[in-house]
Amino acid sequence: MQHEPPRPLLELAGIAVGYRRMQVLWGVDLVVNEHESVVLLGANGSGKTTLLKAVMNLVEVFAGRIRFATEDITRLRIDQRVRRGIVFMSETSGFPGLTIEENLLIGAQFLAGQRARRRIDELYAAFPVLAERRRAAAGSLSGGQRKMLGIAKALIGNPRLLIMDEPSAGLSPLYVKEVISVLSRFRAEDLALLIAEQNAKFLVLADRVYTLDNGRIGFSGTVAAMQENDALRRAYFGLQ
Repeated sequence: MQHEPPRPLLELAGIAVGYRRMQVLWGVDLVVNEHESVVLLGANGSGKTTLLKAVMNLVEVFAGRIRFATEDITRLRIDQRVRRGIVFMSETSGFPGLTIEENLLIGAQFLAGQRARRRIDELYAAFPVLAERRRAAAGSLSGGQRKMLGIAKALIGNPRLLIMDEPSAGLSPLYVKEVISVLSRFRAEDLALLIAEQNAKFLVLADRVYTLDNGRIGFSGTVAAMQENDALRRAYFGLQ
């Protein structure tokens, strides 16, 4: 039986990005296929956040092309990208002065009323700690609970692609494990993931991995292939 080749969902080709006169990304090529989980590894300052912002049009792309589901979205507005099914979760999760439910309603702004209510109830079932405190201010939550709120807020619109910037930031090892467990469950909903991280623990989610160093892609391939490379193994897995 022949298997269909993977279909690209997000395609970055030759992406160059900078801030005024300082160039940050240099000819970046990256692909996330439909229903695939891709982890982008790199140290602080490597350009990971800039790359994710470029996908969302939060920084200007001055060379290269971005395609989503075969459509050229390089110049599309942020809201147009969200409507096509791309959601970005930054290190900051939600609005601290609003309640949990108000944050979720903001995430559901493109859903019709009854559909939004059903989706919120589904997410409360998946995140019982949020259901218990739905009327509490998001700022009153622990760091791990705020991360769960950020994930729920990002997932509420049933996106095709969830982009996450450093989901492990500020979390204890216990909550890192819980975030990974939650994302593993939602991958069954045909969700594609692009996760920028320093923490190699997130590779358990990865179908493929890229490394970014000084604004350029270094390695791309499977986790198994990465582990076979001595230099990468020492750099990212702490092995001698």
